[in-house]
Amino acid sequence: MTVNLSGERAAAPTPSVKRVVVEVVNFALVGGSGVAVNFLVFNVLLHGLHRAAMPATVLASLIAMGTNYLGFRYFTYRDRASRTRRQIALFFVFSGIGVAMESGLFYAGYHGLGLTGPFESNAVKAASIVLASAFRFLVYRTWVFQSDAHRA
Repeated sequence: MTVNLSGERAAAPTPSVKRVVVEVVNFALVGGSGVAVNFLVFNVLLHGLHRAAMPATVLASLIAMGTNYLGFRYFTYRDRASRTRRQIALFFVFSGIGVAMESGLFYAGYHGLGLTGPFESNAVKAASIVLASAFRFLVYRTWVFQSDAHRA
């Protein structure tokens, strides 16, 4: 524990830092629910219904993408630009790129490395989601759900 002997108050984080922290937390909450949907659909299709791995991962990602749009639009970025055709198009274009990234990474681990068991396939799925999510976070906040300052 440190003691401030100077009598000065410690500077609070700047509003922009607070905003980014809140944005990251909200992105993680919505993204976490999307990950849950993604894993649920993936596991039901692949391990429950014994469907092929690639269609299972792509379909799971697409369903999660739809639920994420609603969460990002109405929760994480509700204070940003109103819903427009451009915003919707950009979201689905960038999300599609994210699905392609996620699917490619999954393919490399599942088929390329032979990680096909229930535990291994879920580990590969998790790694692919994490890497694609970093891309999604950057493009969503930069181009899809722009703040008023960015639009001006």
